[in-house]
Amino acid sequence: MARGGVLGVLGAPVAGRTWKEFGHLLVGLPLSTVYFSLAITGVSLGAGLLVTFVGVPVLAAVLVMCRGFGHLERARVRVLLGGRVADPAPIRAGKPGAFAAMGAVLKSGSAWRHLLYSLIHFPLAVFGFCVALTFWAAGWTYLLYPLWYWVFPAYTDQPGLQLFQNDDFSFYLDTPSEIALTCLVGLVLTLVTPWVIRALTMVDRVMVGGLLGGSRLAERVSELESDRGVVVDTAAADLRRIERDLHEGAQARLVSLEADLGRAREQLAADPRAAARLVDEAHGEVKVALQELRDLARGIHPAVLTDRGLDAALSAVASRCAVPVRVAVELPARPAAAIEGMAYFAVSELLRNVSEHAGAGARGATVEVWKSGERLLIQVGDDGRGGAAVARGGGGGLAGLAERVGAVDGVLVVDSAEGEGTVVTVELPWRA
Repeated sequence: MARGGVLGVLGAPVAGRTWKEFGHLLVGLPLSTVYFSLAITGVSLGAGLLVTFVGVPVLAAVLVMCRGFGHLERARVRVLLGGRVADPAPIRAGKPGAFAAMGAVLKSGSAWRHLLYSLIHFPLAVFGFCVALTFWAAGWTYLLYPLWYWVFPAYTDQPGLQLFQNDDFSFYLDTPSEIALTCLVGLVLTLVTPWVIRALTMVDRVMVGGLLGGSRLAERVSELESDRGVVVDTAAADLRRIERDLHEGAQARLVSLEADLGRAREQLAADPRAAARLVDEAHGEVKVALQELRDLARGIHPAVLTDRGLDAALSAVASRCAVPVRVAVELPARPAAAIEGMAYFAVSELLRNVSEHAGAGARGATVEVWKSGERLLIQVGDDGRGGAAVARGGGGGLAGLAERVGAVDGVLVVDSAEGEGTVVTVELPWRA
């Protein structure tokens, strides 16, 4: 076992994490007793009163109370166990009024899961409390026995700790070998106790996450709503960028071209040479405007990507990078057009970062694209100065790219140690 592992095992009994988990189990019993008592009393009362209308609001009140218990339990897991459990979706009534509110509570699956937790957690809390306290007390008692066994001969008529007594025979822990063996047993129990406690708290983590957290469907809906917002914002930003590029680039040149052609027409009869010179200048403006339009179209969705796929399109992007780039694309077929476009955009953005931020130390870069299962994997690396990171909330750069990739259920991972270059891995769904 590595040195760090040995020190971790030996230090576990006095580690802050162990004390927090032990406190979680100790506090869990009185809290669970309150939850169980109030929940079982409320459910029994509500069920008994269902023959009248009074039972309905009683059951609704019990469910609301149990959701309050869930809020306390999630906070307890967060503070003592370091867990992160998402809050369930709030209960919303479709119509105003007390009856609609009660109906929404009674139809809420989350509220009934909170009630179930309040009922079944009690026996588990009793078990966890008893086991954790027994292991903890026995372990430290036996481990420290050499320090306090003298209490028996000094203040009682016993030579040591009595293990058992049978008629005229009694067994005491009083010899040096027995004291040493007791200390060894205590050491083993003390070292095992943190892992027993950890296993018991793991059950609590699973229960809180499964019964008191948000449902997977609700989380997925929330995630899709967030991704939809990212897509809408990204599309709006792209439209503004295209409008700005057209206004400041091709449109401005076409306006200048119109003015030049107008002057040429006016001078055609009076000064043919000046008119020819103006036509030549207008011809140059047309070439520049066409090139700008081609660049703009290539930034949106290049024709080479549509016609020849990722290999050719990424090779074209790599040829414009400030450092030499090796491109390796190994795909059995072409992915969905949207995924292909996202892959092209991701590589373009990453190679632009290589050109701008790799530093003088960058001698080259690599682009690798392959398929793994039903995922498209892209890895872009360079040997520059490193230190890149995804600054959440930045809206641009790697943060903006991560948001775009996440909007199509993709993942972006950055590995960029200072002075050791940067490797960015992008994983996208295949969706052929």
